[in-house]
Amino acid sequence: MDQIKTGQFLKTLRNEKGMTQEELARHFNVSSRTVSRWETGSNLPDISLLTEIADFYDVDVREIIDGERKSEMMDKEVREVADKMATYAGHEKTHLMTVVQIAGVVGVVVTLVAVVLQTLTYEPDLRKSGALMLTFLSFVLMSVITLFVTGILQKIGKRKKLVKVVKIVTIVLIALVTNYVIVSMSVVSLAALSFFAAPKKVIKDPAEYNNYFHNESLKGTEYSYGNLPIFDVMPENISGLDVEEFQIFYYNPWDPQYITYMTIDYKDAYDKEMARLAAIGVEEYAGNYSVTGEPVGYDLLAMDADEHDGFVYAMIPEDREGNTKITYVGIVFCDYFLDVNVHDYMPDKYLLPGFDASINNPHKKKMEKETYAQTGLPE
Repeated sequence: MDQIKTGQFLKTLRNEKGMTQEELARHFNVSSRTVSRWETGSNLPDISLLTEIADFYDVDVREIIDGERKSEMMDKEVREVADKMATYAGHEKTHLMTVVQIAGVVGVVVTLVAVVLQTLTYEPDLRKSGALMLTFLSFVLMSVITLFVTGILQKIGKRKKLVKVVKIVTIVLIALVTNYVIVSMSVVSLAALSFFAAPKKVIKDPAEYNNYFHNESLKGTEYSYGNLPIFDVMPENISGLDVEEFQIFYYNPWDPQYITYMTIDYKDAYDKEMARLAAIGVEEYAGNYSVTGEPVGYDLLAMDADEHDGFVYAMIPEDREGNTKITYVGIVFCDYFLDVNVHDYMPDKYLLPGFDASINNPHKKKMEKETYAQTGLPE
């Protein structure tokens, strides 16, 4: 079979009818591109259309297949066979199209539900934003395919006003989702910028103590956390005291974080400070952030423990004979975790045994679970 010859024959027949490809396409409810492919020989008419084309041009099916006119017409038996084959093919095609249409509708519903669920549970995140955008594009693509296979798209295409409305609605939806993702990504980007741009300050000069703690002028500044009651364990002022070791680590990516320790030799003022700390007392702390007890070799004098913010405590060596030194430790943060490794900024001997404030620490998971249970929100 010579497809090129058949195509030329179909073109000749169309020209004899005085029709354009677009007019012929409308007659057989196909696209003009399909007609063009018939006539160039790159494709052949579907078998279900073959007899219709033959009747339309008043030729024999065999003449179309052979690409030339015959002297005799197709006899009744051959025509009946062709008609039955066309009917059979039509039934098969209809059945297949029904399956495709059902699958298309189900696909549209599923992708729509996915878009809604992702939108309701959305939190600014690069991967979640990308997933939401891809899901929405899948919904649009699935909708277009479904409209096409059900024939609705072709009907819409004949109504210019309706086409315009569909285009506007589609553009608006895409713009809304794009804007939603862009805004969300901007929030993520700003948060990331804040996180990476925030300086990690390590202060080793005791003269800067009141620039971070117990200073009313800090109110309204990023260092205002230094006036929180949890820091009452630490001295009001250390000016004039014998500070043997001192370090403040301060980091504020979006919430302040303090990791500080200092040892002060009080000498003659030792008893006075011991009395102040005794009045504060040791608050129950075991269990918070996996802590099991006091640091090895030390006795706690005072402790302010917060299941959200962390710990500030004062301690002395167990062997206290002749001791006049007190060590203060503060590890204060927000949202149940530190953004840094505490071991990088604190001697292990001063840490409470078992202390874990890493990003996925057990205490954080426990507190978040309790919060979700109280609010009724899904975890």
